Amino acid sequence: MLLGTVSLLTDVSSEMVASVLPLYLTAVVGLSPVAYGFLDGVYQGASALVRIAGGYAGDRGQRPKWVAAIGYGVSALSRLAMLPAAGFAAITAVVTADRLGKGLRTAPRDALIAAASRPELLGRAFGVHRALDTLGAAAGPLVAFALLASLPGSYDSVFVVSFAFAVAGVAVLVLLVPDLPSVPGAVRAGVRRAVAQVAGTRLRRPLLAATLLGLVTVGDGFLYLALQDRDDFAARWFPLLYVGTNVAYLVLAVPLGRLADRVGRGRVLVAGHLALLGGYLLAALPGGGVGLTVAVLLLLGAFYAATDGVLAALVSRLVPADSRGSGIAAAQTAVVLARFASSVLFGLAWHVQGPRPALLLFAVLLAGAVPVAAWLLRGVDRPAVAAGDEGVAA
Repeated sequence: MLLGTVSLLTDVSSEMVASVLPLYLTAVVGLSPVAYGFLDGVYQGASALVRIAGGYAGDRGQRPKWVAAIGYGVSALSRLAMLPAAGFAAITAVVTADRLGKGLRTAPRDALIAAASRPELLGRAFGVHRALDTLGAAAGPLVAFALLASLPGSYDSVFVVSFAFAVAGVAVLVLLVPDLPSVPGAVRAGVRRAVAQVAGTRLRRPLLAATLLGLVTVGDGFLYLALQDRDDFAARWFPLLYVGTNVAYLVLAVPLGRLADRVGRGRVLVAGHLALLGGYLLAALPGGGVGLTVAVLLLLGAFYAATDGVLAALVSRLVPADSRGSGIAAAQTAVVLARFASSVLFGLAWHVQGPRPALLLFAVLLAGAVPVAAWLLRGVDRPAVAAGDEGVAA
């Protein structure tokens, strides 16, 4: 619950910035779709550079809390750095710093959640955390909307208030969250080696599936810009698109986490990408309106609820307990690198063809990727004993 509070405060901070960033970069800074695609790719993929390092550092030193704290601190400082950043290079550097901080903290934080949770309830535990995380993600755009409504065009105020929320999140982590090691007691070396060998083999297919699906996942910002292009929202309403997605995520995170525990995490992960496919198709329609826009946001929220925490829960049961951070980081790294490539490619497709044909192209690619991913994930939820769980099956 405390880690959920940390994520809630941090996501208020990060989503305040994220909800205005696409419009700020394209309408205020004046970036082209190709340039924005590159920057969105950095936003999606820069964290991959340090995710494995963060997970390994937390596992190696058995102090995941402090590795996570450094990551949260770096992201907090990046909020202030947005104030003087004006050109493309400066903004790219700031966004990269923020994402490096996220990459450093994510795997150690998820390893802490896994260490504090019963193995058979991992999906629910991650669902509760993601629900609190998403509550903050829903509140952040509302705060940004309120600031821009009272101070039109005052993006600096968004960055300053965002920094304050980020500092509060770091304070809760440092002062209140216990530093649980990945392994609660000594683990026999023979068991660890045996489980590690099996886990390495079992991780290959989930990693391939996550990479394949990530390559055809369009970033939120592009979907929102496509809706803005079609329905001509006023700039001040743009942050509310993030609110709609995050409210859907908030409502569905725990139920879908529980469902994943019961029917299989791989199945729910695949179903989430079918929801994303529906969102692509609705966003690509030539006519819009409030109803279709809300439907896109609901489908996008369902996609995140069915994939984000579910992937971490799935992977955490396929690796030894003393390597959870590294295993989760490997999966997350595969996803963010694939999404980096996806953002760049989608930006180019938008530039050449326009938003609607680009969305239809990625919808076709996703429709082809889903059955392949379903085949790769078949059987990955079979019970397995992870080192450090003292005989408890997944």
